Amino acid sequence: MQTATTKRIEIIDSLRGFALAGIVICHMVENYIGAGAPASFYEAVSPGTIDQIINGFIGIFLRGKFIALFSFLFGLSFFIQMDNSARKGVPFGGRFLWRLLVLLLIGYAHSLFYRGDILTIYAMLGILLIPFYKLQTNWVLLISALLFLGLGRYITFFFAGGGHLFLDVDPMDMNAPRVLAYYETLKNGSLWEVFATNAWEGHLDKMNFQYGSFGRGYFTFAFFLVGLIVGRNGFFARFREERKLTKKVLIGSIVLFLVSLGITAGAFMSLGPEAQLDNWIAMVGLSGMDMANVAITMLYITLFAILYRNTRPERWLRTFAPYGRMALTNYVLQSVVGTFLLYGWGLAYIGELRNLYTFLIAILFILIQMAVSKLWLKHFYYGPFEWLWRSLTFLKVFPFRKKALPIDKV
Repeated sequence: MQTATTKRIEIIDSLRGFALAGIVICHMVENYIGAGAPASFYEAVSPGTIDQIINGFIGIFLRGKFIALFSFLFGLSFFIQMDNSARKGVPFGGRFLWRLLVLLLIGYAHSLFYRGDILTIYAMLGILLIPFYKLQTNWVLLISALLFLGLGRYITFFFAGGGHLFLDVDPMDMNAPRVLAYYETLKNGSLWEVFATNAWEGHLDKMNFQYGSFGRGYFTFAFFLVGLIVGRNGFFARFREERKLTKKVLIGSIVLFLVSLGITAGAFMSLGPEAQLDNWIAMVGLSGMDMANVAITMLYITLFAILYRNTRPERWLRTFAPYGRMALTNYVLQSVVGTFLLYGWGLAYIGELRNLYTFLIAILFILIQMAVSKLWLKHFYYGPFEWLWRSLTFLKVFPFRKKALPIDKV
């Protein structure tokens, strides 16, 4: 998302594409439900050992980690835009605020199709990023660390006492009436019925998840701040030389992962086989899970940088760059196609395809989008939504289609 006069850093685009690939795998295997699902759904999509292995693999290595990586890159892009503008002597805070409003509108339209939309959350949390741009790095680090450790969750739990802030839904009850009603709408409802339930109730349900016991919103903002710090450090501009820093982060991430596993296991084992999320020990266990996600996400970032330094892995990883440059367009399109495939208003395969099949469909869709993105960017400067977002941000029409070279210059 750099300015037109600034050369893009390819590894950032590649990393964004890599993150997007992980996100679509999670969403497709979850059948784009974006909320709780009845027990019968999980039984239907996991009939065999391979399906359970795929679900376990996604739970350990993908779920929560790739959206965290996406959040990290959002914070990094925020810094790049603010810094590029500051270097020109042009304040960007107000423009960025307007940019977030445009993103909010795009995200709201997207959320009508898919309740789990993250763009609206980014737009709202992004407002809080603006005052952090000039805050000293030590303070930014401290606040991000406190959020990772669960401060936001603990404050919410202290005041709400395990209650729900927006909708009275028990996240542990897979057969709650509201869960069953929503699943029925997805399975048999029309497109307009899906839009109607997602238009307002969907956002309340999402806010429960973001700022309730699971506290995903606090986690997201913490990664915004880490992205800001890494942008300030200039790591990706010189990642090939930052070998010592990469090694330190890699080792630190492994240690954090092992410690967080111990915290998570200790907390939930002490609660017994039927653990409930209505006590402080459970809050500590959830924070341990978050720290494990932090560790794995940081491992992905450092391993990606290490591999990108080597010629053969770089050739493969850089194929994600066009996919990442069109991340907004690809993210929205994934949801529209995915919900058409699965929801009742489309082909109605929700709960009908085992995990193995939805996993393979996701891989195929990623490959198609990567190929289309590469081809598209040969003829256009931006993806459709990237161009729209940029043009509305600056209130001017940017060039879209690349001019063909004269025959004598080809």
